[in-house]
Amino acid sequence: FEEARQSGAILFFDEGDALFGKRTEVKDAHDRYANMEAAYLLQLIEAYDGVTILATNLMQNLDEALLRRMSVIVKFPFPSAEDRARIFASLLPVGVPRDEDLDLPFLAQRVEVSGGHIKNIVLAAAFLAASGHQPIGMTHMVRSARAELQKLGKIPMRGAFAPYSE
Repeated sequence: FEEARQSGAILFFDEGDALFGKRTEVKDAHDRYANMEAAYLLQLIEAYDGVTILATNLMQNLDEALLRRMSVIVKFPFPSAEDRARIFASLLPVGVPRDEDLDLPFLAQRVEVSGGHIKNIVLAAAFLAASGHQPIGMTHMVRSARAELQKLGKIPMRGAFAPYSE
């Protein structure tokens, strides 16, 4: 905090709920020290005059004292199918070889995930295509999408990606 104050830096806390989670009832020494650390961080944030940004997917887990100290809360809605198609397209760099069967709107309709998961899908598809010395196509995207959905515990129904997969 002191270095940020001296340099005029913006502080960014990703997965902020891990640091600024709700304080709990003290049952043992670990709880006590965790609560003390959270209280100390809250004091530092309140005393910091610069810009502090906190990102979380679990706002409900943030300590209420932190929420009271926030000037602005920006909620980003889950991306619609149109948004997901734009995200897929934006993550494929210009000039990357693409198979003519690449159908991003189709994928966006069938793969209901956030932008971070779309990034994982596109990256995995690019590696699959590169390993076979092929342009990125629907077989790569579908295979990568299935793997990403499985990581999330979502198993697509049979035929969900037809006619691009079995």
